Amino acid sequence: MTKRALITGITGQDGSYLAELLLDKGYEVIGMVRRSSTVNFERIAHMQDRITFASGDLLDELSLVNIVREHAPDEVYNLAAQSFVQTSWNQPVLTGQTTALGVTRVLDAIRLADPSIRFYQASSSEMFGKVQDVPQSETTPLYPRSPYGVAKVYGHWITINYRESYGLHASSGILFNHESPRRGLEFVTRKISHAVARIKLGQQQELALGNLDAQRDWGFAGDYVEAMWRMLQQDEPDDYVVATGETHSVREFCELAFGHVGLNYEDHVVTDERYMRPAEVDLLIGDPAKAKAKLGWEPKMSFPELVATMVDADLELCSERRA
Repeated sequence: MTKRALITGITGQDGSYLAELLLDKGYEVIGMVRRSSTVNFERIAHMQDRITFASGDLLDELSLVNIVREHAPDEVYNLAAQSFVQTSWNQPVLTGQTTALGVTRVLDAIRLADPSIRFYQASSSEMFGKVQDVPQSETTPLYPRSPYGVAKVYGHWITINYRESYGLHASSGILFNHESPRRGLEFVTRKISHAVARIKLGQQQELALGNLDAQRDWGFAGDYVEAMWRMLQQDEPDDYVVATGETHSVREFCELAFGHVGLNYEDHVVTDERYMRPAEVDLLIGDPAKAKAKLGWEPKMSFPELVATMVDADLELCSERRA
């Protein structure tokens, strides 16, 4: 029997990679999109004709109940959120409505329509914020340092609550930073790779960044969506840290990215106070031991490979635009 999966946030980076993975596994994929004039299908254009789209919104519970009832998915992956940390400072209430309460609405829709549906919640390493342990595991105390992090903590705990209270097969993946050529331009990794391509092609001269010493555990998004799928294939629901277990600084990312095209980052990168966070998170480095042991998952793409892949993709993109 063909399995059916509903993905919220299907037009985002993770949604596009997850849709690809599930289609390859023979799933029928339903993508939830908001009714708006600005829906961007760029990341899923190459497989758009293989996806069924359903109109819904994390702010509107009835739309979620209707989608779940109409399409009867076996699995629901909740990847939709206001997902940019910097924006969460300017739009804290909207971030709470979508990233926190949106999770409750999806869980409630499943509870009301069909409690046998398996649910995946996209939790985040930003929940650790002011880290209490290094590295961070599933048992590390949470101390978020942004409205986004706070909203993700709510989404994480409400998933656990619905699992324990209603017996739902609801799991959370605590994903550390994961990047790809499909990352939005507002994220620092893509901002760097895109600027490197433009600077190499003579389209811009410098790149303004915030804290170059901020350190993150960066992996490849295409690897991480497989961990999501594996969680929902387990007999019992649970929470898992998904990470590489390595940490790198923004400066290191710059060194590799500029070096990949034969440039020195110091000749082009300037720091700008506007890009500093009001509260920076500390050393984010994940311990993926449980995911490796229980899910049999581990990342395939190395950090240098990831940086090179992103720069190459942006070189191609910027060359096409110039042509």
